[in-house]
Amino acid sequence: MASSTYAGSARGNGRRRPMSEINVTPLVDVMLVLLVVFMVTAPLLTVGVPVDLPQTQALPINEPKEPTVITVQKDGAIFIQESSVPIDGLVEKLQAITGANPEAVLYVKGDKDINYGRVLEVMSLVTSAGFHKVSLLAEPPKAGATASGTSAAAPRQVRR
Repeated sequence: MASSTYAGSARGNGRRRPMSEINVTPLVDVMLVLLVVFMVTAPLLTVGVPVDLPQTQALPINEPKEPTVITVQKDGAIFIQESSVPIDGLVEKLQAITGANPEAVLYVKGDKDINYGRVLEVMSLVTSAGFHKVSLLAEPPKAGATASGTSAAAPRQVRR
């Protein structure tokens, strides 16, 4: 009975060589478990204030560093990143966070169902405080939909 992994010596004294092959089955099992764990936990790591953003056709902005995000929720509550801020303390909190840097990049995102005047009120406070790089955030449209909400594949016909 000759086996390549446990072959005896040529003299037949019963000594066996150590096995030099790696059993990869446990390694593959561990890697698959880790893959499943990371696939399940990755969506849970997204943090932020939940808000229903409007859709737009604009191209996404690529920023190398994380900007400061001001969120206006449906009920009018204002957040900087994830912390709630009253409207009268917004400018002071922004100046403290950015170090009063007028070139700091600020993003304002407002719920699509909120009064547009509330978003403009927040933007005017931010720009009057001296911040120049203020942008609005929106979601890209879902596949097959245009800005008006109709399907791009089947345009509606208007009869006169």
